[in-house]
Amino acid sequence: MFELDVRSRKPIYEQLVERLKELIITEVLTADEQLPSVRMLAQQLTINPNTIQKAYRELESQGYIYSIKGKGSFVSAATPNLNSEKIEKVKNEISKLLSEALYLGITKNELYKLIQEIEAAIGGGIDDDQNP
Repeated sequence: MFELDVRSRKPIYEQLVERLKELIITEVLTADEQLPSVRMLAQQLTINPNTIQKAYRELESQGYIYSIKGKGSFVSAATPNLNSEKIEKVKNEISKLLSEALYLGITKNELYKLIQEIEAAIGGGIDDDQNP
């Protein structure tokens, strides 16, 4: 499914969370698709099952996946309207990063082009006419 960098300073469960989020956001994993079981993924990646379980719990708390007892974990459908607190947090983080980028000399046009490339890659976002 994917590889993890065991030499990275970032904990393995965080790498796993980020990679699964990326697969969900880019719609490689679609809504209601079942994720690999904890045991199976632990065997594939040769890491402790508790690490996988921790990553799944984190993804569930963030709303990316849901669990059904006895059946497994599944990808949640996108619900942008229900995540206003999370959206506000992301906007604050983006604002900080954009301020730093502008300070470092990245132009507004370069940033806009980057946003367009990301949007094209993931096929998401809100249409300009819906933007407040």
